Amino acid sequence: MVLYLGGVLRLRRRGHLWPLRLTAVYLLLGLGSYAVVSFGFLGAESTDLRWAFTTRIALLLFVVPALVSLGRPIALARVALSADGRRRTERAMRSWPVRAFGNAIAAPVIACAIFLVFLTPVAAILRDSPWSEWTISVVTPLAGLVLVLPIAAHSVLRTGFFVTVEFLLAFVELLLDAIPGLLLRLNDGILDHAPAITARLPFWFPTPLHDQHLSGDLLWFIAEVADVPVLVLLFVRWMRVDRREGKRLDELSDDEMAELTRQHLGQRGP
Repeated sequence: MVLYLGGVLRLRRRGHLWPLRLTAVYLLLGLGSYAVVSFGFLGAESTDLRWAFTTRIALLLFVVPALVSLGRPIALARVALSADGRRRTERAMRSWPVRAFGNAIAAPVIACAIFLVFLTPVAAILRDSPWSEWTISVVTPLAGLVLVLPIAAHSVLRTGFFVTVEFLLAFVELLLDAIPGLLLRLNDGILDHAPAITARLPFWFPTPLHDQHLSGDLLWFIAEVADVPVLVLLFVRWMRVDRREGKRLDELSDDEMAELTRQHLGQRGP
């Protein structure tokens, strides 16, 4: 928040105004959603309720980073920083970790791997440990930002083929993300093997099995809904790449086009 508002103030000192709606979106939707998820009901009850724990992690991984990206923090950095700062930002956004994880090919694998932890006793250990609670509050949204921001900011140039593959794999993600939620919902055994709570619980607390089923339902729902904005962003990126590549081909002369065609046929042909 400090860096974002500092960038806005720096632009103002230069005589430029950053759109107020983007600042409001960043503060109210982005940071506001983080505060609600981390310090509201889900954060308070995630130790005792499986569905609160899994829902909290799913929201921190998918929804909060998506809402933060609506404030366009990368675009703000590009216009507010000095020349050296912009170069460092571009270098970071084009680094191998961002290229490796900030695409729709890696996202489904990473999300599914995280959600599969809910099917093991590790989930009970994470729910009980205060250290893991604080770690989850910091690491999970940062991981989500690494996955979402490069796609939202169009920071890495992709070929039309790569973007097409990303778009197709995003549909695979719809199925892949559903697997952990379905397994939680359909299994009739307590998968995390957490010990029963002996303290007196509120009357509205679900049974352990119902708690697990609710966890699966909500995890499935959030993961599927969160994929829709990613599909929209990938579709927009695909249109931009296609338009850029089409314009590049239109600028070629007849001789250059003939040479390009000859090279293509020469590589493909017998």
